[in-house]
Amino acid sequence: MSSQQNHKLCMIPGPVEFHEDVLTSMSTKATSHVSPSFIPVFGESIELLRKVFVTEQGQPIVVSGSGTLGWDMVASNLIEPGEDALVLNSGYFGDSFAACLKVYGAKVTEVKSEIGDRPTLQEISDALSTKSFKLITITHVDTSTGVLSDVKAISELVKKQSPNTLIIVDGVCSVGSEEIRVDEWNLDVVLTASQKALGVPPGLSILIVSERAIQTFKDRKSPIPSYYASWAHWLPIMNAYESRKGMYFATPPVQLIYALNTSLKQITSTPLETRFEQHKKVSDQIKSVVESLGLQFVPKSREVAANGMTAVYYPEGIQPADLLQKVASHNVVIAGGLHRAIATKYFRIGHMGISVTEPERKHIDNTITALTTSLKELGYSGN
Repeated sequence: MSSQQNHKLCMIPGPVEFHEDVLTSMSTKATSHVSPSFIPVFGESIELLRKVFVTEQGQPIVVSGSGTLGWDMVASNLIEPGEDALVLNSGYFGDSFAACLKVYGAKVTEVKSEIGDRPTLQEISDALSTKSFKLITITHVDTSTGVLSDVKAISELVKKQSPNTLIIVDGVCSVGSEEIRVDEWNLDVVLTASQKALGVPPGLSILIVSERAIQTFKDRKSPIPSYYASWAHWLPIMNAYESRKGMYFATPPVQLIYALNTSLKQITSTPLETRFEQHKKVSDQIKSVVESLGLQFVPKSREVAANGMTAVYYPEGIQPADLLQKVASHNVVIAGGLHRAIATKYFRIGHMGISVTEPERKHIDNTITALTTSLKELGYSGN
């Protein structure tokens, strides 16, 4: 812990604080991606991802890139030009997923909610009744608003009303902090990134793909309009490493995968239910403090608010830069707004990973103290 004592706590909704063992595991000497010492590490990481996503049959794909690459993988491998996609939009990242799908020729229908809210099941049902959709996308947690979607309920609705529609979940800001069960909830693709609740530095795009989605990919009639993102290249790579054999398409980020392996072992060393409950408890703690200060959340209610982050409107009279800089002066970094319509009106706090699961580090306590002290120093008296 001493190696990180002098840096400002990174309490944004990703990248998050990283465990020292995760960072140390990145400091290996130069290692070939087909080295006998690396191949089993990559293979084991693929197996451990199934535990984190709660799937037995889902195929993990781990590729160098950001979470955004997951959108391209979904769009380029599963959508063919002219096919219909339904995008559930609860913020900036719903906008962006829709834009990505359109690049690959999808005809996109969006169900948009007001800022701070999520589409209702009735609105989703009404949209599903209008046409046959190839896929539906759900942003589990929109990092721009802190809104949490009810993936399980939406999946049940889709399976009942439109069973042929593939269910795609953007879990970049949820996997590792929110409950998600790929097999039980009948999800076809869940995509995420390394730098949030999985607790690994940025640089890995991670997906779990169902057998049904892989068959859909295999049955497509038009060429895959991407070279790097094509599953035709990546599925054999994943199968080879899991079989403890090296294989090459594009060089994997060796040191990041060492880090992923370390973090996944930490995550799976305790029951996932315990991890989810820890994140919910800390979320309730922070949100109760926010309420006690008389501040207003971006989410319309705590029921639709994420457990790994909190989005809060600035109080009247407090300028964004002033609060962010003041909090930073107390050695804590929080994030400004991201949603285009309200970007200058709110701030965001991330609370996931070791900041939550290892309370002895005092990350949450220090963040609360930095926020409350900063507001007071800026003349905000609260209630």
